[in-house]
Order: sequence, then C-alpha cells, then structure tokens
Amino acid sequence: MSETGPRSDPPMKPLDFSERPPAEMRDRALRFAELMSRRRTVRDFDSRPAPEGVIEAALRTAASAPSGANRQPWRFVVVRDPAVKARLREAAEEEERAFYGGRAPPEWLRALEPFGTDAHKPFLTEAPALIAIFLERYGRGSDGERIRNYYTSESVGIAAGFLIAALHHAGLATLTHTPSPMRFLNRILGRPENEVPFLLLVVGYPKPGALVPDIERLPLEQVTSTR
Repeated sequence: MSETGPRSDPPMKPLDFSERPPAEMRDRALRFAELMSRRRTVRDFDSRPAPEGVIEAALRTAASAPSGANRQPWRFVVVRDPAVKARLREAAEEEERAFYGGRAPPEWLRALEPFGTDAHKPFLTEAPALIAIFLERYGRGSDGERIRNYYTSESVGIAAGFLIAALHHAGLATLTHTPSPMRFLNRILGRPENEVPFLLLVVGYPKPGALVPDIERLPLEQVTSTR
C-alpha cells in the first residue's frame, strides 16, 4: 500500500492493433511521407465551404491524440459565422499592427521579410472556417475543485499536429496563425479563464492560382541521427 492509500488500477481492455507485413508498412510510410511533403501553409483562401462533415472528422482525429494522464486538455472552437470571423480579424490585426510596429524585435522582423507578411490578415474573413485551439490549464471537479492537467503544451501541440495532418489528408489547406497576445479569442468566443489560446487554425480551399514561397525542407540527415 502506498502512503497515499491503496492503488486503484484502471480498467483495461485488449489493444486494437493490426500488424502489417514489412513491405506494406514501408509502402504506407512512404506514401504518407509523400502526401505530407506536399502540405504547404496557404495565405490565399477561397470562400467555398468545406464539404459537410470533413472538419468534424478531422477534429475526431485531433481528439484521439495522446495526452498527459489522459487529461485531454484541448478545446476546439469552429468558427464559420462571418460576423464572428470579422471580429476575430479586427482584434488579430490590432495585435499584429502592434507586433510589426514595434513589439517584435528587429531580428524577428528580418526573419519574416522573405515571406512578405504584415499586419493585414484577410484570410481570417476569406477562409470558410477558423478553428480556435485552446489549452485547458486545469479542469473542474463536480464540486468546483481545480483538477490539474499535465504536459498541456505537449498534449495540445500533438493534437494540433494531428488536426493539420488530417485536414491535409482530407484535401483542405491550412494556415497556423498566432497573433500575440491572443486573449481576445477568450473574449470573443466566450471561453473560460482556465483556457489559454494556443493556435488559430485557418481552414479551407486555396484560391485558384494561390502562390506559396519557393522554399525547401532541410535534408533528413541534417535533422535526424541514429545512435
């Protein structure tokens, strides 16, 4: 028996796992790598709505991510209402004007120069959907008591990665937008104070003829090692 009382083991069930032949595993891994290598951040969005159910299915993938102590500290708010998107754009551009106008250090602005970004964020109203991702710092018990969450940044970051991959796999483009600070998301979307804005994900079809920076990824051998 531990000092905190008897141990309570969680209920268990058989793992649902399908082992595949090695050749099939390599093929699936390579095909997925090829698919994801074509994913690009898009800033020019078409106004066409995403097909019904696609975003919700991608959110189901995101919500399946692993999390510290299974606390699942992610909260997703899908915004499609044009009036709400307009309010979010107005608030985001206010923060971005402060960022580009003096809040950002010079070296940061120099790093952004090749990409031509500025405080103007039309994609926030042009794209058919925005997904605000919040990090729940702590939960509440039935009696109102705080319940601590663990590894929240890591958990929500993994869920966000799942979501981006799922949306790309389905055929939609995305943009990760992080104006700083982002507390206006709580105010406009009516989120509680225990939720911290983590990411604003812009989702939709790219505009016909959309352009992206001509950049390359680092060679695999430069970012991996084996011991």
